[in-house]
Amino acid sequence: MTAPALDKPIPDLEVQATSERNFKLSDLQGQNLVLYFYPKDHTSGCATEGRDFRDHYAEFQKLNCEILGVSRDSLRTHENFRSKQEFPFDLISDGDESLCKLFDVIHEKTMYGKKHMGVVRSTFVIDDKGVLRKEFRKVKVAGHVEEVLEAVRAL
Repeated sequence: MTAPALDKPIPDLEVQATSERNFKLSDLQGQNLVLYFYPKDHTSGCATEGRDFRDHYAEFQKLNCEILGVSRDSLRTHENFRSKQEFPFDLISDGDESLCKLFDVIHEKTMYGKKHMGVVRSTFVIDDKGVLRKEFRKVKVAGHVEEVLEAVRAL
């Protein structure tokens, strides 16, 4: 499957999400979509990013935009994280890394001097026709959600 490219339709994959949702990405056509990839549930940076999306969720909804977070964590861990942080949006469990690989967000990272393969924080803005319109890679959490909101407003 070909990686998503700007101004091209995203490939259709079936995903598993919290709230017992199993669906294809194409099921979301008709609304804009923010797909944000993050390294790990229950970590400070990931919680902060999720809370920022949570706190702006009503603004995204007014723009006919859904938000979905993606990490390699299990659905059980996602449900706990989502509940604890009071996220109004679902989280996708990508345990087999198919979505992460498709969007090319797994890269070598260094933590405490050791190299490992991990999810690089990234966000993708997809329009209501399923076309990738904007990508943010190597995201810094501070101010990021406001940037994404501006990109959605520009659709």
